[in-house]
Amino acid sequence: MSRRVGPPPSAADPFAAATDRFRDDLTSLQLDDDAPLLLAVSGGADSMAMLALAHAAALPGGIAVATVDHRLRADAAAEAGLVADYSATLGVPHVTLTPADRIAGASIQAQARAARYALLADHARHIGAAAIATAHHVDDQAETFLMRAGRGSGLSGLGGVRTTTEINDARIVRPLLDWRRAELRAIVRRRDIPFVDDPSNRDPAHDRTRYRQLLDANEWLGPAQIARSAMALAEADANIRAMVDWAWRTRTISTGSLVDIDIDGLPRELLRRLARRGVATVRDRAGIAEPAFGEATNVEPLLDALADGRRASQSGVTVAAQGTRHGMRWRFRPAPPRRGH
Repeated sequence: MSRRVGPPPSAADPFAAATDRFRDDLTSLQLDDDAPLLLAVSGGADSMAMLALAHAAALPGGIAVATVDHRLRADAAAEAGLVADYSATLGVPHVTLTPADRIAGASIQAQARAARYALLADHARHIGAAAIATAHHVDDQAETFLMRAGRGSGLSGLGGVRTTTEINDARIVRPLLDWRRAELRAIVRRRDIPFVDDPSNRDPAHDRTRYRQLLDANEWLGPAQIARSAMALAEADANIRAMVDWAWRTRTISTGSLVDIDIDGLPRELLRRLARRGVATVRDRAGIAEPAFGEATNVEPLLDALADGRRASQSGVTVAAQGTRHGMRWRFRPAPPRRGH
């Protein structure tokens, strides 16, 4: 009977241990093993560490890499080239994606995010990827929580970055949400992996940068603890979404662009979400595009009016509270066209 001499490889080699941990994190996401995983790699330390770990994990379906050049900075093309060169040394396919139209005007960060995910989703479908992996981590989660709390976000927003979600009909996974920024940076430094520091990450003009500086300057604001709170809120939000799905299935009657919801005995948070879904459903069926409507649209005045028994309009939809022998219901229908003056 042989006896092991020395520690197992994962204990002796920190990178091997990190690779095992990363592989376990991916396994928990239940990805399709036969399809490649598309890694969104910007060239920063976090995403370059993810690339190194994913390559070392030797995933059955393999990996592919995409870098998005938004053409917002002169150095972006060189950074994409750095990722391409490192991917080549690993024998991993890489592509640089660029938006067809230049991003300009207000809300540049939001526009860039929308363009980035649209490009990544298209490429993921093109190569048949199981999912798109991003390098969001604990510190990103803490920054997002504080940033959204500062804006007065509700439960859904405070849940922060989800481990898995869907954007542009593509599955997005975040296998590093239990990892710290310092752990990822240590990986690239110890293994001499090239990376870049995006100067926009130090620009105080961006909200996220200010919250990052707040965390760095106040050690008592523990990112891991804040991220844990965000995850707990995300779980609560998922539970409430399931309740809303149940209420919609069992309490809603819809015919064409008319929607009736039995709201008797439901708490305000479920009413808030049902109101949003009712408005969104009627708008979709009636082809109402303007005014804009989304999850961030304020529906509190609508809820207050309905609680008082008054008819109200929201984003092109008229909602009326109606008493029945079984209780109270809301009726949603397209708002009548405005009369010309």
